[in-house]
Parts: sequence; structure tokens; C-alpha cells
Amino acid sequence: MRTVTYYRVSTAKQGRSGLGLDAQKAAIASFCQSRDCQPLAEYVEVESGKRDDRPELIKALHHAKVTGATLVIAKLDRLSRNLAFLAKLQDAGTRFIAADMPEANELTIHIMAAMAQAERKAISKRTIEALAAAKARGTKLGNPMGAKAFGESKGNGAAVEAIKAKAQAFASDVAPIIEAIKADGHTSLRAIAGELNRRGIITARGGKWAAQSVSDVIRCQSITS
Repeated sequence: MRTVTYYRVSTAKQGRSGLGLDAQKAAIASFCQSRDCQPLAEYVEVESGKRDDRPELIKALHHAKVTGATLVIAKLDRLSRNLAFLAKLQDAGTRFIAADMPEANELTIHIMAAMAQAERKAISKRTIEALAAAKARGTKLGNPMGAKAFGESKGNGAAVEAIKAKAQAFASDVAPIIEAIKADGHTSLRAIAGELNRRGIITARGGKWAAQSVSDVIRCQSITS
């Protein structure tokens, strides 16, 4: 079987370190050895599975099409988490195989893609619900830790305790969102910060997230939990 291999990692760090990429290569190598594949080319992408406008994927698909080869991926979610996109590939006659389930038929692939898409929607829903819960409790995410809110009492013991309490409340509000982001595969502090910014979540001071601000929230939450 003539094959074109496609690998995808979600972050540049994974791409540089081989984290995730090595596992994909091992899975595909094992599959190809059992099927006596004839590899023609391989493509590596650093991009989220939520996006389907991926240049390396387009190249891989085109290469497979013009050579009559089969596109081989390690897992279905390395190709796409979008059900409509996978259906479009199948309708166009694009042949692809996931090494972790090579015997999967068209129905199986649709079911797996639907489950991946449902999980993505669930993560988005949890983010919205977490923000709604924060608003319901009266938490102001724009600047709950600002010392100016305490006027003349700024700097005294009561003000310090109040600032700590607001910081802890904010950490509790953001914690479910951070956990959802981790569950989606973003585990480093920098990756979590980037995803928080992408989702439009602001810091306690109303700014952008950085690795340190994520670390501060996680530390604050661990103290109160």
C-alpha cells in the first residue's frame, strides 16, 4: 500500500521536543510494518485540531490524491475533530486510515468524529457556564484585586484580607476553565495562558494571561482547596 503520512502536534513546544510526535511515529511505523506500506512522503503540522485550514494537511491530502496513495494518521483526532470536515473528505473519495483503528469503516469514523466534536462543544459549554457562575456570585472579573477599590483603607489589615479573599474567589472561578483547558491537551503554563487569551478570559486585573499569572491562580487555588 502506497502511503502518505501526516503527523500533527498542537503546540510548537511539542513539535520541537518530539513530545507527542514520537508516539505518533511509533504507532504509524508499527502499522506500516504490518501492512507492508510503501511510504511516499510525510508531513508534520503544528496546529490545533479545531482548525481545518492547515497548509501541511492540504499538501498531504494533495500528495495522496495525485499519487493514488492512502493518507495514514496515528489517531483520528490528528486529522480533524470536525465531523463535517471528515465527511467532506469521505465524500470526495479521500482515502485515509487511522493506525489505532485500521479496520474502521465509514460509520465508525463518523461516530468517532462526532464524539470528538461533542467533547469540544462540551469544553466550550463548561467555559461559558463557569463564567456565568462567576457573574451569578457577583464576581467582577475585570479588576477584583485592585487595591483602589478600598479607598482610604488601602494597606491596612482588613484591606489585605479582602484582597486575598477576592483573589481566592477569582481563582475558584477560573479553576474550572483551566481544568477544561488541561483536559483539552494544553498542559504547560504558557499553553494554558494562550488558550485563556484565545477564549477571551481576562486576568483579575483585566489584562492578558501569561505563564506567571496562570501559576499564581493555580497556587492560590491549591491553598484554598
